[in-house]
Amino acid sequence: MTTVEKIRVVHQQLKDEYTSPAHSCPWIIGFSGGKDSTLLVHLVFEMLLGLAPSERTRPITVLANDTLVESPVLMAHLEEALKKIEKGAASLHLPIICKKTRPAPDQTFWVNLIGRGYPAPNRQFRWCTDRMKIQPTSKYILEEVNAFGEVILLLGVRTDESQTRAQTIAKYGTNGQRLHPHTELKGCLVFRPIVGFMTEEVWKVLLQRPCPWGGTHRDLVALYKNAEGGECPLVIDHSQAPSCGTGSSRFGCWTCTVVTKDRSMEGLIDAGFGHLEPLLEFRDWLQNIRDHQDYRQSERRNGEPGLGPFTIEARQKILDRLLAVQEKTRMCLISEDEISRIQQIWTADAIMSATRLFEEYRKIKTQNEEQSTVI
Repeated sequence: MTTVEKIRVVHQQLKDEYTSPAHSCPWIIGFSGGKDSTLLVHLVFEMLLGLAPSERTRPITVLANDTLVESPVLMAHLEEALKKIEKGAASLHLPIICKKTRPAPDQTFWVNLIGRGYPAPNRQFRWCTDRMKIQPTSKYILEEVNAFGEVILLLGVRTDESQTRAQTIAKYGTNGQRLHPHTELKGCLVFRPIVGFMTEEVWKVLLQRPCPWGGTHRDLVALYKNAEGGECPLVIDHSQAPSCGTGSSRFGCWTCTVVTKDRSMEGLIDAGFGHLEPLLEFRDWLQNIRDHQDYRQSERRNGEPGLGPFTIEARQKILDRLLAVQEKTRMCLISEDEISRIQQIWTADAIMSATRLFEEYRKIKTQNEEQSTVI
């Protein structure tokens, strides 16, 4: 099947589902700002423009996720893309709005790492994906389910992305149906319109077809070229978590320590974004101290022996160094609200630690008194 034929098929599938009398629930398009989700929004725009205004009744939300520690270059691109999409939709009288999800205030990267002392994420303990991506996005989707009874989630996933993604798509196949229930979110149906597109076809469409909301997609091409890789996807369930922070060169969170080397950040710096170098240096330092015994408590939060959270002293050192980077780069890397929450957690941990020491003291004192009585 040629690329043109694939586009025609996707347009028809999108139209059939959008105008289906069987359901009229809202659409949510998962949007990371990368090539695949951009192609999906592009094709949805084209489909809507092919409908009569009276048929454009189903509301559509382009949903992005901001972890609050995204690569500054990627975040700037994402913000601009959402702005253009929403402005273009309004001028064309299309029922499309844009939304962003963020982690809960007490579950941000810095509140967990500097506040609670969570070690920097790695492949064995990837605590960030659930708290910063899955939970906030799932919360928004479930709120829409509660409001409308059901939603359809459109994802720009493709079998050509990777072997892992192909296996995931095959595992949760549609059995010939375009829509299938989300594995974790009740009331959410998943629709994958561009699953059969090859990577070169994605770029071909984005570069050769006019951008329906205005302008071109060439800034996206430049972003990929500079970052030497692809974007971390919008993750909405745990089966997709391995895609977040892989061994390949991806741009996503600048704090990501799941990858051994952040080649995308290195690529951006080499491409002229030299102001990002202090962020890369901080990220590398954070990765290096992760398993250093001098920076970690000797027991876990559940009381079991082993490498536990960062010590209070280590957390203070990390915060001081982060604030120094923030001052040097003139970028907002941590908010005042996060710092306030971190200080509250430190106070609670100090009280807990003091209480535990007092209990140990009382226990030892009681044992000594009992031994003295026996003698």
